[in-house]
Amino acid sequence: MSELMNLGNLKPHPGSKHKEKRVGRGHGSGHGKTSCRGHKGQKARKGVDIAPYFEGGQTPLIRRIPKRGFRNPFKVEYAIVNLKALVKKFSPGEVVDYESLVKKGLIKKSKKLVKILGDGEISFPLTLRVHAISNNAREKVEKAGGKVEILK
Repeated sequence: MSELMNLGNLKPHPGSKHKEKRVGRGHGSGHGKTSCRGHKGQKARKGVDIAPYFEGGQTPLIRRIPKRGFRNPFKVEYAIVNLKALVKKFSPGEVVDYESLVKKGLIKKSKKLVKILGDGEISFPLTLRVHAISNNAREKVEKAGGKVEILK
């Protein structure tokens, strides 16, 4: 039977422990004189602090490559749902809002606003409580007897 493991008989894995490199302790150590830093240069000096992206004075990569496009901080992103998807998942007279769309799996739960687009046909009334709707979709919903409420 093998010994039980406890704090008294723990040992490091064989080969995982080795002697620390003691630099600057004379020629006989093999790490004397320049202490493994080579001769002169920025990295041979004490207090060296070179940023990982520093390229020795040559123009850095981030400045050499061309820049394209821009990011609009005011862009409004919508979770888009088409009328044909509403027809498949909802029954007549139901209220379509953010929570019901998430529950039915038509949109993922996120901080996005909801927009309804007019792809598809609808033949029964629904009450839509959404943040935006296309003119085409609004006409189709109201023609079928539904209502549209725009949320702020």
